[in-house]
Amino acid sequence: MTHVEDELTSQPECWTRAAVEVPKHREALPAAGERVAIVGCGTSYFMAQAAAALREGAGQGETDAFAASEFPYGRSYDRVVALTRSGTTTEVLDLLRQVKGRTRTTAITADPHTPVMEAAEEVVVLDFADERSVVQTRFATTALTLLRAHLGLHTDAVVADARTALRTDLPPGLVDCTQFTFLGRGWTVGLANEAGLKMREASLAWTEAYPAMEYRHGPISVTTHGTATWMLGEAPDGLAEQVRTTGALWVPGGLDPLAELVRVQRLAVAVAAARGLDPDQPRHLARSVILAP
Repeated sequence: MTHVEDELTSQPECWTRAAVEVPKHREALPAAGERVAIVGCGTSYFMAQAAAALREGAGQGETDAFAASEFPYGRSYDRVVALTRSGTTTEVLDLLRQVKGRTRTTAITADPHTPVMEAAEEVVVLDFADERSVVQTRFATTALTLLRAHLGLHTDAVVADARTALRTDLPPGLVDCTQFTFLGRGWTVGLANEAGLKMREASLAWTEAYPAMEYRHGPISVTTHGTATWMLGEAPDGLAEQVRTTGALWVPGGLDPLAELVRVQRLAVAVAAARGLDPDQPRHLARSVILAP
């Protein structure tokens, strides 16, 4: 078993623990009414997109998500929340240091022995969800679960769906597809973006991700036999039928969207195996991007 396989199977336990630990981290997490920016890089940026949409949708306050390198320093926020598994990513550390002292900062990380512990004013450490693999799975979803539970949006049913995602077979023919498109709505747009990234990282697959309603506005034109179109969350009316008429494989998102992401992680590993690739050795990638001065 690869590291990434071992780590992704532990997500139900990690999510349960994160939800239980919310009360002890409450002061470090955004309060209702705060204007918040959530930042990250790569997978963490896509989790930030999902978390921002969830928070604003829950009526907790204006919430934006940015890639750390694209943060708009001219805007005013009550708090910046940085997601960083390694605690060493250059763009995240630079951002935290620049806004520290004029904006409250919180980092959610997996490693308590890294520079982010000093760069942020408050730190939430999820070391039980740390990973050996380059390709992120459990840390990202556990960080999102923490924020989701903080909003009162996490339930035991989410964990049950994750267990279902781990034990049930993937749809027949899915591994043999040559193109994968992931669709989301609202907070699941970030999950769709992450699903596409996971497939690219682990299996070098041709993947795309879109807001579901945007799929009809051009992208569906390349959908054909050999395409899998996977919906994370509830699909817009008529979209499934429209995709099926192209000859593509339609994959409905029947589980909680975060559990659907677990299924995609499994698919990424399965496609990598089918192509003779090692998902623990993704091409051109490292566990953290640290830039030279």
